[in-house]
Amino acid sequence: MKDTFKHKGLRQQLVNVIKAKGITDKDVLKAIGKVPRHLFMDSGFLDHAYQDKPFPIVADQTISQPYTVAFQTELLQIKKGDKVLEIGTGSGYQAAILCELGAKVYSIERQLELFKKANIFLPKLGYKPKKLIFGDGYKGLKDEAPFDSIIVTAGAPFVPKALMSQLKIGGRLVIPVGNDVQIMTLFIRKDIKEFEKHELGEFRFVPLLEDKN
Repeated sequence: MKDTFKHKGLRQQLVNVIKAKGITDKDVLKAIGKVPRHLFMDSGFLDHAYQDKPFPIVADQTISQPYTVAFQTELLQIKKGDKVLEIGTGSGYQAAILCELGAKVYSIERQLELFKKANIFLPKLGYKPKKLIFGDGYKGLKDEAPFDSIIVTAGAPFVPKALMSQLKIGGRLVIPVGNDVQIMTLFIRKDIKEFEKHELGEFRFVPLLEDKN
């Protein structure tokens, strides 16, 4: 599949839509304008790729609404070279946005089919995360901690302690917390024990799966 002038024009329209909804970070908007979202979607949904809506992908998962991707990413306040842990690789679209921003991306995916696909697909597009892991996102990635930022792209019924502990002092964790409806929550680590918490409105995500074994 190709990234045509038409696709690029549709992406710019999408950037204008999410900008109108309140996204102000110029680097985030630029990344949304550069990453070819249509290439991350099943062919049956290509006509809808640049609508500001979530759409189904394999393994009963979804590719998140672009506004939601931009909203979460903006909260991370990423600087080039930041070490970022993503929980829920999914289609790989969010990881591509993080790579576009210059982050060193570590991403964990629970669904084997999605993990395999992202491992092959992201490098083909020129996006090279530091590490893609097939595993349990609730456990984070202790061997690579601490992280400047952690982003969770699925609805968590609670905030995993492992993720809190793997955040640098001054680091930011963005996580949607709840069951049917989630509250987007930002934690900023102030010191070893103290976290500043901000609740930032309701969103809907597929559930964050936990390895019960």
